[in-house]
Amino acid sequence: MNKQPATPPRPLLQRPAWKALQAHQQKVRDVHLRQLFADDPLRGKRLAAEACGLYLDYSKNRITNETLELLLKLAKECGLREHAEAMFTGQKINVTEQRAVLHTALRAPHEERIVLDGIDIVPQVHAVLDKMAEFTRQIHAGEWLGFTGMPIRNVVNIGIGGSDLGPVMAYEALRHYSHRSLTFRFVSNIDGTDFAEATRDLKPEETLFVVCSKTFKTLETLANAQAAREWLLRKFPDDRAIARHFVAVSTNVAGVAGFGIDARHMFELWDWAGGRYSMDSAIGLTTMLAIGAENFRAMLAGMHAMDQHFRSAPFERNLPVLMGLLAIWYNNFFDAQTVAVLPYEQYLKRFPAYLQQLTMESNGKCVTLDGARVDYQTGPIYWGEPGTNGQHSFYQLIHQGTRLIPCDFIGFCQPLNPLARHHDLLMANLFAQTEALAFGKTRAQVKAEGTPDWLAPHRMFEGNHPTNTVLAERLTPETLGSLVALYEHSVFTQGVIWQIDSFDQWGVELGKALAERTIPELESSQEPALGHDSSTNTLIQRYRQSRRRQQTGESS
Repeated sequence: MNKQPATPPRPLLQRPAWKALQAHQQKVRDVHLRQLFADDPLRGKRLAAEACGLYLDYSKNRITNETLELLLKLAKECGLREHAEAMFTGQKINVTEQRAVLHTALRAPHEERIVLDGIDIVPQVHAVLDKMAEFTRQIHAGEWLGFTGMPIRNVVNIGIGGSDLGPVMAYEALRHYSHRSLTFRFVSNIDGTDFAEATRDLKPEETLFVVCSKTFKTLETLANAQAAREWLLRKFPDDRAIARHFVAVSTNVAGVAGFGIDARHMFELWDWAGGRYSMDSAIGLTTMLAIGAENFRAMLAGMHAMDQHFRSAPFERNLPVLMGLLAIWYNNFFDAQTVAVLPYEQYLKRFPAYLQQLTMESNGKCVTLDGARVDYQTGPIYWGEPGTNGQHSFYQLIHQGTRLIPCDFIGFCQPLNPLARHHDLLMANLFAQTEALAFGKTRAQVKAEGTPDWLAPHRMFEGNHPTNTVLAERLTPETLGSLVALYEHSVFTQGVIWQIDSFDQWGVELGKALAERTIPELESSQEPALGHDSSTNTLIQRYRQSRRRQQTGESS
């Protein structure tokens, strides 16, 4: 592995812009959004930016012109532009794995040229896309037949992490555009219930499994794939059936072939596209099967448009940069622990879960690129739920709790399913919530409503809660692509500022390694010699006793 430069970058806390932001925060921390809007009647129009079909209103943030200037200065001091260019040009910015980070190449148009290790990788990308499109055409036309000659009616995606969260989010988000003659299910959890419920009402002769594993060695995915194999073979006890009911997304040709999948039906991946950044690769095969190749390419076009915007737009009008810097502002200068993502669109119900992996697996790091322990907060916790459901559960804490929770609201001007007054009611709630969070309700306002003194404190709202609002015309494949890339590059922006590697994920490895050690201890017919801590040893023993009772029919 190549060594890192001997001279590391200046520590973040010693950068002039960072120190200036610390001093500035002391001056503005108690300034209320009511005052900021009163002092600047055009603030709502001025603090907004638009690109790639997305309108970002960031005026309801606790910032002034000086705040923005200092945040933009910090981005420049940290070399954000240079780091972004290094990513786009295939430099190995994933330093711990010595890999390029080129998910942006997955949505590059035919005519673009991206050279990695002397090879233009764009033709490879489009060859796989074309292969996916042809396979999709065959499924939709009923030309791909199962083992008994029946066309495919059900598609089950088997993956985990980036091989599940991206495809299932995209499928749910774009379900309006999906082929309703096909049924789509997603299996990720190694809990047998996940597989059992996904396949309970499916006919094997009409079911296709898409097994997504870059290495074809992922424990959970292979366990579920093996369960699918056995489920199919119980119906057709002939190994030849596997090749008609399974395809793979992987890099491991030998592993795929050994499973019984025809290697011609393996869709290729590359190590320069990380799992959580791969929904636009062959990992998105199930998405393409659902929405068709044309819509899938429209999604890629939306991503590419945002890539180009991030790469070239001035920082002061750059949507991902602005959102990333605002996240830095609250995380590092207001000690905000979490960010709520609140889509006012039912189709985006899985978007917060998708962002959890994208943001927290990327920036959940405690050491810098050169291995030094950070002395500041890095990745915040992302969470959320669609509006208006969330309003009737956790919004109480955001409005009147003791924690500062910056919120991203996402809405669309035009509904995909017009129904009476529903969309006006939905969007009225979105606009009202951002207004209520910003301006609150004072004691004087509460008293003017006739509220008695004893009740007034309970009905007051402090306000001054920061929000971004992302508004688009309607949820289309292209819009979804822009929205996903917006958050990808916002995550990248934050990682550059924090001087961390946003593209490795060593934190998931330890638990996996310990599980491999523990599995035989649970399954052994002989009492194993346990070498864990006293808690883990006791839990394993208790589990083995319960399993033994189940197998022998003993009562507990």
